[in-house]
Amino acid sequence: MTTPMPQNWHAIDGQSCLQELQSGEAGLSTAEASRRLAATGPNRLELAAGRSNLLILWDQFSNVMLIMLLAVAAVSAGVAYVEQKFPKDAIAIVVIVALNGLLGYLQESRAQKALLALRDMSQPQVQVRRDGQWQKLSSEELVPGDLIRLEAGDRVPADGRLLETADLGVREAALTGESEAVFKRAELVLDSATPMLERQNCMFQGTEVVRGRGVAVVTSTGMATELGQIATLINTAGGESTPLQERLDGLAKVLVGTALALVAIVVGLGLLLGQDPFDLLEVSLSMAVAIVPEGLPAVITVTLAIGTQRMVRRAALIRRLPAVEALGSVTVICSDKTGTLTQNRQVVQELRFGNQSVLVGGQGYEPTGEFTTALLAAPEAPLAGAHPGLQNLLLQAGVLCSDAELRQGAEGAWEVLGDPTEGALAVVAGKAGFDDFELRQRYARKAEIPFSSERQLMAVWVNDPDGSLQAPLGAAAEGSSQLMISKGAPEVILASCSSWLDGSGVVALSPNQLQWWIDQARDLAASGLRVLAFACAPHHSSPQQDLSGLVLIGLMAQLDPARPEVTEAVAICRGAGIRPVMITGDHPLTARAIGSKIGLTTLDGEVVLGRELEACSDEELRAVVARCSVYARVPPEQKLRIVKALQANGQVVAMTGDGVNDAPALKQAHIGVAMGITGTEVSKEASDMVLLDDNFATIVSAVEEGRLVYANIRRFVKYILGSNVGELVTISAAPLVGLIGVPLTPLQILWMNLVTDGVPALALALEPAEAGLMDRDPARPGESIFARGIGRYIVRVGLVFGLMTIAMMVWFYRTQGVDGPWKTMVFTTLCLAQMGHALSARSERPLLQVNPFSNPWLLWAVVFTSGLQLLLLYVPWLSRFFGTEPLALVDLMVCVGVSLLFFTYLEAEKVFRQWWNRRRANTPAAMG
Repeated sequence: MTTPMPQNWHAIDGQSCLQELQSGEAGLSTAEASRRLAATGPNRLELAAGRSNLLILWDQFSNVMLIMLLAVAAVSAGVAYVEQKFPKDAIAIVVIVALNGLLGYLQESRAQKALLALRDMSQPQVQVRRDGQWQKLSSEELVPGDLIRLEAGDRVPADGRLLETADLGVREAALTGESEAVFKRAELVLDSATPMLERQNCMFQGTEVVRGRGVAVVTSTGMATELGQIATLINTAGGESTPLQERLDGLAKVLVGTALALVAIVVGLGLLLGQDPFDLLEVSLSMAVAIVPEGLPAVITVTLAIGTQRMVRRAALIRRLPAVEALGSVTVICSDKTGTLTQNRQVVQELRFGNQSVLVGGQGYEPTGEFTTALLAAPEAPLAGAHPGLQNLLLQAGVLCSDAELRQGAEGAWEVLGDPTEGALAVVAGKAGFDDFELRQRYARKAEIPFSSERQLMAVWVNDPDGSLQAPLGAAAEGSSQLMISKGAPEVILASCSSWLDGSGVVALSPNQLQWWIDQARDLAASGLRVLAFACAPHHSSPQQDLSGLVLIGLMAQLDPARPEVTEAVAICRGAGIRPVMITGDHPLTARAIGSKIGLTTLDGEVVLGRELEACSDEELRAVVARCSVYARVPPEQKLRIVKALQANGQVVAMTGDGVNDAPALKQAHIGVAMGITGTEVSKEASDMVLLDDNFATIVSAVEEGRLVYANIRRFVKYILGSNVGELVTISAAPLVGLIGVPLTPLQILWMNLVTDGVPALALALEPAEAGLMDRDPARPGESIFARGIGRYIVRVGLVFGLMTIAMMVWFYRTQGVDGPWKTMVFTTLCLAQMGHALSARSERPLLQVNPFSNPWLLWAVVFTSGLQLLLLYVPWLSRFFGTEPLALVDLMVCVGVSLLFFTYLEAEKVFRQWWNRRRANTPAAMG
């Protein structure tokens, strides 16, 4: 047999499917199954392989700054060869470049291994009919034509056409976004144009059976399934580069371009002034090394790694280092609803019976919560409350007319076995003290009518020998030891009722009262609640009797509730200038209700449907996403379009989700955030970050951490580059003012950039968050790393730093001659002055207003690095290696004095700026 061509299996009957697949009621033979397995391959998703170790390593060296450094190392090695010297400068540069690449490689490869561990899960077992016998096999061995049997609790292992069903309910949230179970019917033959969401006679890989049982013939396996097609769609979504990557690329281009331009200027002027070309070459090498912040990539890598470790402690696993900072730049968070903003579990919110409304408290499946009662004014009924046992009758009816069970797991957590909608009925009964198992034992079921989508109801007949269950019915139940209970859609149940239980007992249901109950159900449904109506009949004898003349008990309204921490998380996002957006496959009323409850929209806010998005052009969609924050009935390809449209509007987009349907958008977004517990394997593969606790509030923590990382990156970028500009100005000025020789060798510059710059910069990366970090707007999309005054600061401070050092250098060169210690004094001054610069770079405020011990690592870094610099002067072998000489005490004090002068300038500038800002804020224009 050849692999069956994809076709509309839902549009033909089961027997025709078996014929097309060359199968039968006995299933396939072992030999035939083996042959098909060889032709189709194992039933598993072939996700795109992670990047190879070699590619990860190669990417670390693709930075243009590192490429320029390698070129400098090659030229330096050539100069050393000509001068017959040991090429220590070239070796040092190569070692630094290699160490930087190794740091990035180790972190990224570790993150990839963590993801692979998440993917390394055993394949589930499935009941398969082979050689006429039912047997359990690994789902990987399934082939088209296999017969499989599924029961409540099973995960569907492949796409299939149903042949038999018995009260079969399937939750397809992972694939479609729908939180409610879909009831399946094998006998249906649907129109060929029926969308996948509505194919009630088919099952799809990755979904979950929550009630009943069924037999299906496998129609597609592996990448040919609906799940596999979404996995293929993921590969068409191009991952966006993060803001940090774009900013560092821009920084590298600016620095390299500046270095080449300055080298050309200095060499040109030097030649005009008659300088030795070989000396100018050495100056050029030193300038190239000085302009490149060799320590910056390593410091950024370590900073991001530190942020990654902090985020792991806050239950977020980062797969790619730049994602840490990119979270701090996010302007829009697109979130799935089911399981992300909500708990992915139905919970009864309200009961309505008699003329009472009862609000039910509590969280999740925990059977604890308060009942708050209010009176309703029903027409033609006394406003006297309900019979005291009516609430108990409604709660018990919910348990007895359902099959789900509430159980406490080994670790104490409560869980529902079966359909979540019915599970909610067991939970609310548990809150009132009823045990579902004991109720079913006490009132044994004698007969039933299973739920079907045609009837839209379920009915059961239970024994009530002592009449305790029927007590609220009073005289209407006399002589009856059996009670029929029915639950279903309100319009169906109400149409079967001729009486109801009001505050006084069983009374006739007038047309006005019937309409009132219909309005009650609509009112609850308009709030996004799923409403079930309950009725009973004490003398209704059998399922063959028409379901009419029933007594209305009441209504129960349930909802997949929002996570309790989400409302605060959304509020924090809004305060931080981030727009949360809900994109769900669920019903628009439900989406609006959840959105209004958590602060995404108002009760009458706009909800855009997926079919409306399909009719939009790309330009129209950009206008829609600029204003709308709630989307419903959205298929996967439209989620992808929404994210692309937001990006086209210049937004930095994070996408959170756990289902397969989220994966393409997760990959397209700047930051894809998957759920670690409920998230599918495909969504984790497509993500940049995995939430280990599936908690939406963790996103807020991640954003805060990302903002802190970016603030610290800006902090040490202005520190490192300000110092580098000072070095560059000093080196380039030497030949132009007539000095003979290079004031700093490449090895000394590397020492400054890596040690005297790098160690304090690492300490600056540990700077704690300042107050109000989450009250600021995120960095503007496309913003340069030099924005908001950083570029001006680097140039201004670098020039002042360089001019101070040049003044000292020229003075000592003129007074002590070319053989004096002027080179070592320049080296020492630059190193010590950077210590004061590091202390000042901590904050925009003067240091007298900052707690000096809030970052003890910086104090230790300054002391440690200053001590290392002195060792380079006074330890003979270090002095020889770095080309320095011991300084007399007076000369050392001059170096310290210039360094303190530079520090005083930095603090005085902050005091002046603070005074000027206050003065401007107090002007009439600013106050008005």
